[in-house]
Amino acid sequence: MVFQRPSVLLMSKPRAKLPFSEETLQAMLIRVLRPLVKLALASGFNFISFSTVLRRLYIEVAEKEFALPNKNQTDSRISLLTGIHRKDVNRLRGQVLAASFLTVGVSQTSRILARWLADPFYCDAEDRPSALPRTSSDGGPSFESLVSDITKDVHPRSILDDWLDKGIVVLDQNGWIQLDLSSIIPNAGDEARRHYFTRNLRDHVQASVMNLMNEPPPYFERAVHYDGISPALAARLDEIARQEGMALLLKLNKIAHQAIKDDLGGNSRWIAGLYVMTEEDEADRQADAASKTETDE
Repeated sequence: MVFQRPSVLLMSKPRAKLPFSEETLQAMLIRVLRPLVKLALASGFNFISFSTVLRRLYIEVAEKEFALPNKNQTDSRISLLTGIHRKDVNRLRGQVLAASFLTVGVSQTSRILARWLADPFYCDAEDRPSALPRTSSDGGPSFESLVSDITKDVHPRSILDDWLDKGIVVLDQNGWIQLDLSSIIPNAGDEARRHYFTRNLRDHVQASVMNLMNEPPPYFERAVHYDGISPALAARLDEIARQEGMALLLKLNKIAHQAIKDDLGGNSRWIAGLYVMTEEDEADRQADAASKTETDE
């Protein structure tokens, strides 16, 4: 693994020439899009619908990110950039695609969990989220106060019932509420899982694209991978990575939660993510090998 000094995005300049040809880019896109096409087909989202979304997205990106300095972006230029007929550009231009599917419910859930994981008031001496009583009469920590710290619009009992149903929390023998860290995302509702899928994947792709288009690469992006190992070793590494990765994320969340209290605020956005994957699908490996061959050629 090669580590580089941190670089500042604003100091990075777009490369004059991208580091790959059109043929190479096609091979790259085949590998990247294959899982998304699988998701689309499994959801009954056919090629016509997929291509409609791509057409609108091509127009939107060309209009917003590829305009010439001090010139209005015209239908003709967008047509030239995208290869989409000018009449279609004129018809579809302005139909903005929603950039976020984050709902109020998902946002509140994330904020409540972040506080429970990071606020010393709701953690024990070892910085683990404490088991909480439903209510407290002496001003001590409780599930009701935790929820009320974040929102007054939803009753804590409603959130508790929802989290119990999803397996995010469990009740101990005393009736206190315990957070199950392993179930926060895997057992989350469909809406939350869709949100994290779109946000996490988008941010990772955005970082990767910026690293390809700028020199030096502005974002930290590293991976460790081993091929041809036994399922037992893969399972062992998977478990270690999950434990260590979760510990790092919890540590970062705690640092951010404390630091943000004195932060002056601004327009910056920060996110750190981890993923762990163990693959045993021979078909996918053959597809990747074929794409690699096309790239090498």
